[in-house]
Amino acid sequence: MTRPEDSPWAVSVAQVASRPGQSTTVDADFPAPSGIGDNIVGIDEGEPIHVDGAFDSIVDGLVFHAHLTAPVHAECTRCLTPLQRDWGTDVTAFFPYEDASRDQDDDTDIIAGEEETEDTYPLSPDGCFADLEALLRDSFVETLPLQPLCKPDCKGLCPQCGINLNEHPDHRHDTTDIRFASLAALKEQLERESKAE
Repeated sequence: MTRPEDSPWAVSVAQVASRPGQSTTVDADFPAPSGIGDNIVGIDEGEPIHVDGAFDSIVDGLVFHAHLTAPVHAECTRCLTPLQRDWGTDVTAFFPYEDASRDQDDDTDIIAGEEETEDTYPLSPDGCFADLEALLRDSFVETLPLQPLCKPDCKGLCPQCGINLNEHPDHRHDTTDIRFASLAALKEQLERESKAE
């Protein structure tokens, strides 16, 4: 069985958890969890997410305030231009202390940005380690723009030939060009079909 301290997202909070009113800072990179990266979100599993924040001890757990940042790779949804942008978000999360006497079905509200969720990020009962995996995953899902554009007035691709209209703003097709392009496409299709037979 994997020990909590072996998790790549675990942060030791034993000192702050044992001393109410204390705090401890976190300023480190953590690998992006699996299941959040794709061509739209733009970050692959294992890429670094920088976490800069602090755990503060309260009566029934720890409150974590942090700023998360990561370089995000994507492509414009209109013209497919590769994009790289710096993503960042502020998060506040509650890590409740494990209490065997409490009903384990009780949910504790977590504040992620400005929205409350029903998720919890419990402290590990073994050694007081806070696991940031759920926080990192939720932050990406909730805050990353899913349809980035290379610029607000992106013109996209020409529907006739696919040329990037941002790079060639004067590009035009007259009716003759369109007709011949259609005929050429039809000819290629017929040739493919005859070869397939």
